Amino acid sequence: MTTVAAALAEARKLGIERLDAQLLVARVLQQTRAWVIAHGEAALGEQAPALSALLQRRAAGEPLAYLLGQREFHGLTLRVTPNVLVPRPDTETLVDWALELLGGLPTPRVIDLGTGSGAIALAVKQSCPHADVHASDLSETALAVARANGQSLGLVVEWHQGAWWQAAPDGYFDLALSNPPYVAAGDPHLATLLHEPAMALTPADDCGDGLADIGRIVDGAPSHLHPGAWLLVEHGTDQGGATRRLFEQAGFTDIHTRRDLGSRPRVTGGRCRF
Repeated sequence: MTTVAAALAEARKLGIERLDAQLLVARVLQQTRAWVIAHGEAALGEQAPALSALLQRRAAGEPLAYLLGQREFHGLTLRVTPNVLVPRPDTETLVDWALELLGGLPTPRVIDLGTGSGAIALAVKQSCPHADVHASDLSETALAVARANGQSLGLVVEWHQGAWWQAAPDGYFDLALSNPPYVAAGDPHLATLLHEPAMALTPADDCGDGLADIGRIVDGAPSHLHPGAWLLVEHGTDQGGATRRLFEQAGFTDIHTRRDLGSRPRVTGGRCRF
């Protein structure tokens, strides 16, 4: 593996997608993907061992975002580490809905519960700069990543450490949103997510349906929301009905579910009645 072309050929043998391989080569050589495509004959030199190691890690299933150290989300470039969940494009459904709701509010107060890398909170702040945005996470290491992202992007968000509503500051919010852990402990998809933090995927006290943290967020929301304020929660594609029932039991109105980029039920929201 002495040239760019040879490295890409090796990646193909390892089963790595072409785009992923090109981005890893570009990362190691500190070049653009376009440069990599145009310079197949370029020698790797002393960078060859580092690239080989990255390719092996990608072939073993480690997310590309961790290997690159960054991820694009809603127009933002975010730093990501194994301490945070990799932001998914489907979560942009949650952000888009939030921005629709905030459009007519002069100075909305917003909170993102379980912020991880800060992706949701920062995307809201970027598109709605007049919003007073807060974000919380139980993990201090995750909050460190989120804070760093906020600083590098020049976006002001108030960060709070703690579990769900326990970390919320005093006062009421006009909008709350969350992408909490919702993968059931026995879900076979977890086998493909071994490199991401377990606490961001599955509730600590999961009862087999993955809904424990969603239930906590929904139940606690009325005590922190203005009457008429919205709560939006991301969930699994098979959890829409169960999540809507949790909203109903907590007294929410105007409850409905939106679909993600693949037209799968992904985000449920409702308005606080009290």
